[in-house]
Amino acid sequence: MMKVEIWSDVVCPFCYIGKRKFEKALETFSNKEQVEIVWRSFQLDPTTKSNPGKSVIESLAEKKGLTLTQSQQMHAQVTAMAKEVGLDYQMDKSVIANTFDAHRLSLLAATQGLQNKMEERLFAAYFTEGKDIANKDTLVGLAKEVGLDEADVTNMLQSNAYNDKVEEDILEAQQVGVRGVPFFVFDNKYAVSGAQPTNVFSQVLTKVWEERVAFEATELGTVCTPDGVCN
Repeated sequence: MMKVEIWSDVVCPFCYIGKRKFEKALETFSNKEQVEIVWRSFQLDPTTKSNPGKSVIESLAEKKGLTLTQSQQMHAQVTAMAKEVGLDYQMDKSVIANTFDAHRLSLLAATQGLQNKMEERLFAAYFTEGKDIANKDTLVGLAKEVGLDEADVTNMLQSNAYNDKVEEDILEAQQVGVRGVPFFVFDNKYAVSGAQPTNVFSQVLTKVWEERVAFEATELGTVCTPDGVCN
């Protein structure tokens, strides 16, 4: 399997856009069934305090020293970018939330092969539906929708399970030089930073796969075709 690790934060608008662009590239990749996707935790602002009473437009204006009009314009630009890849951002509905528990939930989902579905559900809940993804009852409901057991999720959220793993992911991001998300790492060899065009992801997928095939051919002393068939 080719492993693709994605450092991301659920409240990062470019992460959801980047997810769509990567997925589009993966759709046309001939060996897509042999690609393993692993989502890694990252927090844009670990100090964020959940605040259902404040909009993200107001929050950005305060953090960046912008006027509300400037903040609205910035969000409008991002919303337009999202629309280009088929996403319907409703930023005026988004709820200020700390994402630590959402990352823990993603890690729980990974143990059952449901991490990618969980990430998608969390993104949609935040950017389109205006759900509070820091609220434990909300997280339980979202988890049930993708097939996780309610009791398992409730118990996890009431414990410290996966706390260390979230922190390890964030520390590793710092160690490998992640300055922003999304950040994609292919087979521990190549990195792609940001929501790059789909063709960039396609090129990297192809390059990494061809190098894997060439390496295996060298090790085994066989001749392999680009689709991985060796004789």
